[in-house]
Amino acid sequence: MTAARTTSEDTERWVHLERAHILPQPYPWPHTRNHIAMLALALRQRDRREALGQVVRIIVAAPGSALGRYPEGNTGRTHAGLMTPMPVPADLAETLAAPQ
Repeated sequence: MTAARTTSEDTERWVHLERAHILPQPYPWPHTRNHIAMLALALRQRDRREALGQVVRIIVAAPGSALGRYPEGNTGRTHAGLMTPMPVPADLAETLAAPQ
């Protein structure tokens, strides 16, 4: 999320937000906060489809996280599909597998 806030390129910002979405999926507030950041970027870009998709995701993010019902590895964008699991990038898989 920090990298997304500090870059000036929107394309790069989306990449950071997508990667940041994978890590907090099990945690209701951080997961929802990531979707709020995605909504803000979609609105700034005037991307109606993405913005609407993020509104839906904001509504379901916290309950989905709390109930353990989220698609692992999903990047959180509308083109990814709401419940489509995706491969977790290797570096993030290592982070997720590390003891906490």
